[in-house]
Amino acid sequence: MPAEGRAPHVASWYAASAGDIPTYPSLKGHCRADVAIIGGGYTGLSAALSLSKAGYKVVLLEANKMGWGASGRNGGQIHPGQRQDPDWLAARIGEGPTRDLLRLADEARAHLDRLIAENGIDCDFRPGLIHSVHKPGWVEAEKRHIDHLRKKWGIEREFLDRDETARRISTDIYHAGSFDPQGGKLHPLKFALGLARAAVAAGATLYEDSRVTRILHGARPIVVTADGEAMVETVIMAGNGYLGGLDAETDARVLPINNFVVATEPLDDLLIPGEEAVSDSRFVVYYWHQTPDRRLVFGGGETYSHAFPEDIAAFVRPHLARVYPKLANVPISHAWGGTLGITFNRMPFIRRPRPNVFIAAGYSGQGVMLAPFVGHVIAETVGGAMGRFDTFAKVPVTPFPGGPLLRWPTLVAAMTWFKLLDNI
Repeated sequence: MPAEGRAPHVASWYAASAGDIPTYPSLKGHCRADVAIIGGGYTGLSAALSLSKAGYKVVLLEANKMGWGASGRNGGQIHPGQRQDPDWLAARIGEGPTRDLLRLADEARAHLDRLIAENGIDCDFRPGLIHSVHKPGWVEAEKRHIDHLRKKWGIEREFLDRDETARRISTDIYHAGSFDPQGGKLHPLKFALGLARAAVAAGATLYEDSRVTRILHGARPIVVTADGEAMVETVIMAGNGYLGGLDAETDARVLPINNFVVATEPLDDLLIPGEEAVSDSRFVVYYWHQTPDRRLVFGGGETYSHAFPEDIAAFVRPHLARVYPKLANVPISHAWGGTLGITFNRMPFIRRPRPNVFIAAGYSGQGVMLAPFVGHVIAETVGGAMGRFDTFAKVPVTPFPGGPLLRWPTLVAAMTWFKLLDNI
């Protein structure tokens, strides 16, 4: 996908409510370091923090501002577990490796809590995630699935009947739901900026407006920007949906798509009395939560072209009105879009293509929980601890069908089909 260019943060509610947003210099001239990290999102910032604490000299190169991409624009939802169901994983990689991945997911969830607590990051964290079922024919399957997760995989969720679901989220359009106490929500940009401050405090050097244009691979790679270059021992590519053109293997497996979010003006009603995050069972998922000042932050609708809709609020409003008909005409204070990276099987693409190069991308909507942990795991691996990285890296991630020219129309056709199924 073409780069959006050097820019300040988009006019999101997150940017408006993040408080002081620091500015970091751009890279000018030549520098040397142990590690160069490409991308100032959760993966890159977490890796910079862990590596700096371990004594490495780290430079991080961000094309725009820290947290500018998906890390600062997403729905703020914390989804425990892996992106795919355990049975799906077990059918493809075996039960043992699946249990290893579930253990890593548990570690990722605990790591998120530690990052927030140990670094004093004020990011409006609230626990709890409600998953709502939008088709009546799926209710019994949801009951069976919750029971199976508990018995087979030791994953605890609470089934919510239709009345309880409606009580918890103040809409009666859903037929059932489930509650995951390990899920939650946070202010994604505050979290990213908090990681940046912690990384700097630990000794990392952060550069903004420093888009990487190429990497000269070798025993000591050189990472090149428009105005400078960094000679290092190790490169970590952590740009997720914005890595296009830097690595052919990643380009084949990580596809950028656009997602859109609105924030309403503060509401009189507390729609979610337990303050949980909420998502639903659509393939093109709806997700939402209320902010501390009772705005509804609601995400719905995706596009697969390079351009955003001219009127994002008008694009998202029908989706919001489907969930909350009484909010069909509610004033919308902020509307924004963002680009995330997805893979064909929705599992993250975490690899070591060269001895001194690491790639982590394609979190497919699971990045709030997984990306900070993956950054930490890569930092461990730079130091020689391979075990946890290898568990992630063994998960197969196939290229998108159609190659560079046809993967976009293939994806559009598939997603259009799934959108139709959502409405049946």
